[in-house]
Amino acid sequence: MTRIDPHSFADPTQGRTTHVDLDLEVDFQGKRLKGTALLHLKDSREGALVLDSRDLLVEGVRDGKGNELAWSAGKKDPILGSPLRVEIPKGTEKVEIRYATSPGATALQWLEPAQTAGGKAPYLFSQCQAIHARSMVPLQDTPAIRFSYSATVTVPEGLSAVMSAAPGEEGPGPRPGTRTFRFRMPQPIPSYLLALAVGSLASRDLGPRSRVYTEPEMLDAAAWEFEGVDAMLRTGEEIFGPYRWERFDFLVMPPSFPYGGMENPRLTFLTPTLLAGDRSLVNVLAHELAHSWTGNLVTNATMNDFWLNEGFTVWAERRILERLEGEEAAALAAAIGRNGLEEEMKRFGPDSPLTRLRTDLEGMDPDEVYSLVPYEKGFLFVALLEKTAGRDVFDRFVKDYIERFAFTSITTGDFEAFLEEKLPGLAAEVDARRWIHEPGLPGNAPTFPSKRLETVRDALAAWKEGKKPGRDIWEKWSSAERQLFLQGLSGKLPARECAWLEESFRLSESKNAEILAEWLTIAAASGFEPAFPAIRDFLGKVGRMKFLKPIYKALLGEERTRSLAKEIFRKHSGGYHPIAREGLERLVAGA
Repeated sequence: MTRIDPHSFADPTQGRTTHVDLDLEVDFQGKRLKGTALLHLKDSREGALVLDSRDLLVEGVRDGKGNELAWSAGKKDPILGSPLRVEIPKGTEKVEIRYATSPGATALQWLEPAQTAGGKAPYLFSQCQAIHARSMVPLQDTPAIRFSYSATVTVPEGLSAVMSAAPGEEGPGPRPGTRTFRFRMPQPIPSYLLALAVGSLASRDLGPRSRVYTEPEMLDAAAWEFEGVDAMLRTGEEIFGPYRWERFDFLVMPPSFPYGGMENPRLTFLTPTLLAGDRSLVNVLAHELAHSWTGNLVTNATMNDFWLNEGFTVWAERRILERLEGEEAAALAAAIGRNGLEEEMKRFGPDSPLTRLRTDLEGMDPDEVYSLVPYEKGFLFVALLEKTAGRDVFDRFVKDYIERFAFTSITTGDFEAFLEEKLPGLAAEVDARRWIHEPGLPGNAPTFPSKRLETVRDALAAWKEGKKPGRDIWEKWSSAERQLFLQGLSGKLPARECAWLEESFRLSESKNAEILAEWLTIAAASGFEPAFPAIRDFLGKVGRMKFLKPIYKALLGEERTRSLAKEIFRKHSGGYHPIAREGLERLVAGA
């Protein structure tokens, strides 16, 4: 057996999936998807075709001519799930699996009406990254294998379905009380970009190539917040080349969505915590848009190469931000990212292999070791390449890189070879091997000068001397400057200083989730009781892991607040996404 990915049972020498046809029915009562997945194969050989699966109920397998095929499910691995072995004759071109998902499928979250903005209809959404697609569809669940797909999705009448694909016809379903939606994704994608959402949805066009979807109750706010998406899209094309996915639509999710965004092509998912009411957090949308070139178009072949997706995309996001808002805004974003990276380096330790860019994650759950390292260390490495080569030269290199590897999945070695081919000697000049294959942060990491950043640093230095910033300074600061200031105060503060911050800036009332989360983390670590109601409220409403983990960790770190953390988790854990809930369970259990 030839495995090309430590997180997949797939053996591409037995055949590669090139297209998938899905025919699924959404069962909210049973919390299952039921139907068929028809896999189109290339270069199949006689023997066992091994697919990835996790807790799927397989009813039967047949070939494209309707002949039943022998199949068996292997022993379940706690990280990988179970290999699904299908015995196929030589030259088999199609394999159809009849199956149903488990109510506990890790890719799917089923929300009761009370967990939605409207409060009247249930909601379903998927999250397949990193290795959860196998709990939704039996397939070769590795980014090294790309496929196009079509889908027919039947849902209860009154609900709408959307997917990471071009929408097609919709009409009455096969039975009374149902409705069927059809989709087509003509470009080949890796399995982690397969996405589905079902609920009470409304939409509004924001430009000729962009549309926002969300629950009707959030549509006005979402459309206003992201009104500038077309300017982002045009800017991305100017820097990175043509947009190859036809449309850039996005869906603002229910609060339990565990990430800031997910770059599913044609239908990016976004957390509602971005709806700050002042467009101060739209850089997350820029990040997901940038993935249209770096990640979706040129994809990491395995999770060991994850930095190729995220390091390049953070760099691309900040190039878009710089073009739209100026160098100062990009420098502040880099400073926020650097603070986060340094915290991750402390968490892992500077010699941890998990602080390398190219990692070896065999035997590890990608969700458990997820961190900012591939994002922010990756960004610094790409920025160093740009700075050393010169912007014009590096921009041409990036366009060549995207053109060469478009719609393919590559390894770190592929990137290194291409870098040497196009810009010979640059890797040696920046000591790329140290960056990519060794732990820690090299000493030649680039910096990004900023007068606004210096103002924040001056305020932090003054704070240590007992001089506090006036409200006039706070009001002049952007949300990024405010966030940087709070990051500089992170850790335990005396009650009197917490009280001053709350009274002066009314932080617990902030509409900006980044600022609110920074403040509540400080308040939790400091045991500042006046903020406990806001902490309870925030942890009960928000499912984004970026915010949940630091606040829970701060509460769990002190004996006097540990019981509060456990009480809040018991009350609200059922509303968190399975990915977030499992990570928090480990934190709570270890406290």
